[in-house]
Amino acid sequence: MEKEFVQLVQQNAGIIHKVIHLYVDHPEDRRDLYQEVLLQAWKSYAGFKGEAAFSTWLYRISLNTVLTFRRRQRIPTSELNSQYDRASEPLRHSPEDSELLWLAIKQLNEIDRVIITLHLDGYDNEEIAEVTGLNKNNTTVRLHRAKQNVVQRLKNWSSTKI
Repeated sequence: MEKEFVQLVQQNAGIIHKVIHLYVDHPEDRRDLYQEVLLQAWKSYAGFKGEAAFSTWLYRISLNTVLTFRRRQRIPTSELNSQYDRASEPLRHSPEDSELLWLAIKQLNEIDRVIITLHLDGYDNEEIAEVTGLNKNNTTVRLHRAKQNVVQRLKNWSSTKI
């Protein structure tokens, strides 16, 4: 069981890193959270029935662990916004499309951030609903709005470039 768990985690480690990077900026906190996600996943692994893909299950564990951490830390949204304000200036002069995309995604609220990231990772709306705990229709609507929000941010940034 342990070998199987380690192999599955190694195959899906990118999911853990992605979720952590979407919500946490400090490298030390990221390292701690990675270990905490592994611990939570190991504790829960015996209950993993395989009804969902392991990657979906791990995404959910990662998300719950990170959001619990953020609530404990009480990271104010204004702190995140000020980081993006500082970060957006240099990006205007030499924008990397993927950097701008992730910057726009990180400015979404927590649940929309998860929804659009899962979508970009190729999950369908049913799988996204399973991870988020929302129903499929709500997921579809939120995904559509999140995409519009990101596109609008990218348009605004491109119109302010020199």
